[in-house]
Amino acid sequence: MIGTQELVMIFGVVVLLFGASKLPELARSMGSSVGEFKKAQKESEINLKEFEKSLTEPTAQTKTKVQETAEKLGIDIKGKTDDQLLDEIQKSSEKPKEVSTP
Repeated sequence: MIGTQELVMIFGVVVLLFGASKLPELARSMGSSVGEFKKAQKESEINLKEFEKSLTEPTAQTKTKVQETAEKLGIDIKGKTDDQLLDEIQKSSEKPKEVSTP
Protein backbone atom coordinates (compact mmCIF):
# COMPACT_ATOMS: atom_id res chain seq x y z
CA MET A 1 0.00 0.00 0.00
CA ILE A 2 1.26 3.45 -0.88
CA GLY A 3 1.59 5.71 2.13
CA THR A 4 1.45 9.48 2.48
CA GLN A 5 5.21 9.95 2.16
CA GLU A 6 5.33 7.99 -1.07
CA LEU A 7 2.47 10.02 -2.56
CA VAL A 8 4.19 13.30 -1.67
CA MET A 9 7.44 12.06 -3.21
CA ILE A 10 5.67 10.94 -6.42
CA PHE A 11 3.89 14.31 -6.65
CA GLY A 12 7.23 16.11 -6.18
CA VAL A 13 8.86 14.10 -8.96
CA VAL A 14 5.93 14.85 -11.28
CA VAL A 15 6.22 18.58 -10.54
CA LEU A 16 9.96 18.47 -11.26
CA LEU A 17 9.53 16.54 -14.50
CA PHE A 18 6.59 18.41 -16.02
CA GLY A 19 6.67 21.77 -14.26
CA ALA A 20 3.89 23.44 -12.33
CA SER A 21 2.35 25.04 -15.44
CA LYS A 22 1.82 21.68 -17.17
CA LEU A 23 0.12 19.96 -14.22
CA PRO A 24 -3.44 21.19 -14.96
CA GLU A 25 -3.11 20.14 -18.60
CA LEU A 26 -1.72 16.76 -17.55
CA ALA A 27 -4.56 16.27 -15.04
CA ARG A 28 -7.17 17.16 -17.69
CA SER A 29 -5.75 14.71 -20.20
CA MET A 30 -5.57 11.97 -17.56
CA GLY A 31 -9.16 12.69 -16.55
CA SER A 32 -10.43 12.55 -20.12
CA SER A 33 -8.45 9.33 -20.69
CA VAL A 34 -10.04 7.72 -17.64
CA GLY A 35 -13.47 8.91 -18.82
CA GLU A 36 -12.94 7.42 -22.28
CA PHE A 37 -11.74 4.18 -20.72
CA LYS A 38 -14.82 3.91 -18.50
CA LYS A 39 -17.08 4.73 -21.46
CA ALA A 40 -15.46 2.00 -23.58
CA GLN A 41 -15.63 -0.43 -20.66
CA LYS A 42 -19.34 0.23 -20.15
CA GLU A 43 -20.01 -0.14 -23.88
CA SER A 44 -18.18 -3.46 -24.04
CA GLU A 45 -20.11 -4.73 -20.99
CA ILE A 46 -23.38 -3.82 -22.70
CA ASN A 47 -22.30 -5.60 -25.88
CA LEU A 48 -21.30 -8.67 -23.88
CA LYS A 49 -24.65 -8.75 -22.07
CA GLU A 50 -26.51 -8.43 -25.39
CA PHE A 51 -24.44 -11.27 -26.84
CA GLU A 52 -25.10 -13.50 -23.82
CA LYS A 53 -28.80 -12.63 -24.03
CA SER A 54 -28.90 -13.55 -27.72
CA LEU A 55 -27.35 -16.93 -26.91
CA THR A 56 -29.83 -17.78 -24.16
CA GLU A 57 -33.04 -16.40 -25.67
CA PRO A 58 -34.47 -17.99 -28.79
CA THR A 59 -34.70 -15.53 -31.61
CA ALA A 60 -37.45 -15.35 -34.15
CA GLN A 61 -36.29 -17.38 -37.09
CA THR A 62 -36.57 -15.75 -40.45
CA LYS A 63 -37.98 -17.88 -43.20
CA THR A 64 -35.96 -18.70 -46.26
CA LYS A 65 -37.33 -18.25 -49.76
CA VAL A 66 -37.80 -22.00 -50.02
CA GLN A 67 -39.89 -22.06 -46.84
CA GLU A 68 -41.98 -19.12 -48.02
CA THR A 69 -42.61 -20.80 -51.38
CA ALA A 70 -43.53 -24.09 -49.70
CA GLU A 71 -46.01 -22.31 -47.43
CA LYS A 72 -47.62 -20.59 -50.43
CA LEU A 73 -48.06 -24.00 -52.03
CA GLY A 74 -49.68 -25.35 -48.87
CA ILE A 75 -46.79 -27.60 -47.83
CA ASP A 76 -46.15 -28.10 -44.13
CA ILE A 77 -42.67 -26.73 -43.37
CA LYS A 78 -42.29 -27.75 -39.72
CA GLY A 79 -39.22 -29.87 -39.05
CA LYS A 80 -38.17 -30.05 -42.69
CA THR A 81 -34.93 -28.92 -44.23
CA ASP A 82 -34.77 -26.74 -47.31
CA ASP A 83 -33.71 -29.75 -49.41
CA GLN A 84 -36.76 -31.74 -48.29
CA LEU A 85 -38.97 -28.76 -49.02
CA LEU A 86 -37.44 -28.38 -52.48
CA ASP A 87 -38.22 -32.04 -53.20
CA GLU A 88 -41.84 -31.54 -52.13
CA ILE A 89 -42.13 -28.36 -54.18
CA GLN A 90 -40.80 -30.19 -57.21
CA LYS A 91 -43.23 -33.08 -56.67
CA SER A 92 -46.15 -30.70 -56.32
CA SER A 93 -45.20 -28.91 -59.51
CA GLU A 94 -45.06 -32.21 -61.41
CA LYS A 95 -48.60 -33.20 -60.42
CA PRO A 96 -51.21 -32.26 -62.98
CA LYS A 97 -53.48 -29.49 -61.82
CA GLU A 98 -57.08 -30.34 -61.22
CA VAL A 99 -59.35 -28.48 -63.52
CA SER A 100 -62.74 -27.64 -62.18
CA THR A 101 -65.60 -27.69 -64.61
CA PRO A 102 -68.21 -24.96 -64.29
